[in-house]
Amino acid sequence: MLSSWNSFYVMTGSSAAALTGLVFIVITLISEKDSAKSESGLSTYTTPTVVHFSCALLTSAIMCAPFASLVPITVILGLAGVAGMVYVLLIAGRQARMRTYRPDMEDWTWNVVLPFIAYATLTAGAIALPLSGSGALFAPATAVALLIAVGIHNAWDVVTFLATGKVDLLPDEPPSAIPEKSD
Repeated sequence: MLSSWNSFYVMTGSSAAALTGLVFIVITLISEKDSAKSESGLSTYTTPTVVHFSCALLTSAIMCAPFASLVPITVILGLAGVAGMVYVLLIAGRQARMRTYRPDMEDWTWNVVLPFIAYATLTAGAIALPLSGSGALFAPATAVALLIAVGIHNAWDVVTFLATGKVDLLPDEPPSAIPEKSD
């Protein structure tokens, strides 16, 4: 049942791994600048991107692993999905408390709503897998594709935001000076 998905998961897993490496390279290049200016924004927006890519990689690896039954797959994917939902809620709280930047609707959509949907889909797929079999295999695939799309968008958003230098992300900036992000 899983063998027909092997090519999909090899492709998505490889992509997630490569994109994670690129994020590390970008962060290394950015960190050579004044790291105090971007620490708050990076931990709120970049770390989740790496987590999303890593979950896509983990899911792809689990779906390619030669397990004898669906039980380990169900358990691992279910735990990953629930952990992802909790993590997204923590990121939402961190994003809401930011004093140096006011997130707009796009930020909430791409950093909270879509990742939460992806992790909820992963969880639902894990629950449905032993119950409905091959039909449930579309749920983890959808979650992986969505996590990769979110990660690509968010990585690009952070890089272009920091590269333009339009906002100084200082932790002690007064709330009255919080800028709106412009695209």
